[in-house]
Amino acid sequence: MLHTARTAFQADADKGQVLPVDTILVGDCVSHMNALPAGSVDLIFADPPYNLQLEQGLTRPDQSRVDAVDDDWDKFESFAHYDVFTRAWLTAARRVLKPDGAIWVIGSYHNIFRVGSALQDLDYWLLNDIVWRKANPMPNFRGTRFTNAHETLIWAARGQRSRVTFNYEAMKLANDETQMRSDWLFPICTGAERLKDGNDEKVHPTQKPEALLFRILNATTRPGDVVLDPFFGTGTTGAVAKKLGRHFIGIEREDAYVAAALKRIAAIKPGAREAVAVTTPKRKETKVPFGSLIEQGLIAPGTQLFDAQKRFSAMVRADGSLVSGPHQGSIHKVGALVQGAESCNGWMFWHHDLDGRIVPIDEMRSSIRAQLDLLSA
Repeated sequence: MLHTARTAFQADADKGQVLPVDTILVGDCVSHMNALPAGSVDLIFADPPYNLQLEQGLTRPDQSRVDAVDDDWDKFESFAHYDVFTRAWLTAARRVLKPDGAIWVIGSYHNIFRVGSALQDLDYWLLNDIVWRKANPMPNFRGTRFTNAHETLIWAARGQRSRVTFNYEAMKLANDETQMRSDWLFPICTGAERLKDGNDEKVHPTQKPEALLFRILNATTRPGDVVLDPFFGTGTTGAVAKKLGRHFIGIEREDAYVAAALKRIAAIKPGAREAVAVTTPKRKETKVPFGSLIEQGLIAPGTQLFDAQKRFSAMVRADGSLVSGPHQGSIHKVGALVQGAESCNGWMFWHHDLDGRIVPIDEMRSSIRAQLDLLSA
């Protein structure tokens, strides 16, 4: 049985198969993954059953019932049965991942260590464990343990040699120019984001906040990538993927969740291409040598360059080198020599006068780079 949030397909030229994207497949996740083309998915986000082992439910001190996870899909006969289930879906997941693909798995202390062990046994390569620290965790009503205020995510590559996507610069920008850490603070899903049924009850007991998926997809996918969620639930992965210009494939066996997810995703307007573009890493930007600025007439031989404070100056020569007193060489070498420094980023150190403004020569490089990128697009 197939429910589609938006009918679309991508061709797998090597296999002659099609990949159903922006679609919810209804049924068993292992069977559906095994039916997908091998090596066709860029990223997997998995929120599997936690096997919470709640035999009698949870109650507050006043004996009122806590709306916790007591659904049949979270119940397993034993740890051994849970381990068989875990290895089955992780095996199917690894098959469908591209060689440079990766997987995220989220869990609690009940299951995440067993999942981590299975990941390593199946030759995934662990990259990070992330702690999602909940800003508003559910209290421990019985007062017998510490409040469970976090969940753990494991980020793993398909294999040790996989070159996974990691948008490092984008994450640094999102974190105010500081490296993103492995402890993330987000509130649990509440308020208008929490899906409710006709009786004002939660549609799904463990609906994840969109903020969590927003960071994961922004960090480890690119626009147009295909993200598979084998435990789709009410469609948080699909909702965020649509907003960020990624494709999704959801697999879910509970009809109530599928219906909620379809309605939720249909209401989302996809993000504009320019708005969801990922910051290009410096090392991947089009290379523009300083000599190109001279060749294209943006800067003339004989022009005087100087630092931002005008303490040092250098003359541009026709071959793209600089000369400053006894020093000569590239923009980087001369910049370092005049300062007595070991190294220098000449693009940012050297400035020129542009219509009365003192600007770094990097602005001219950016202009040429933009033209080249436009021509190659």
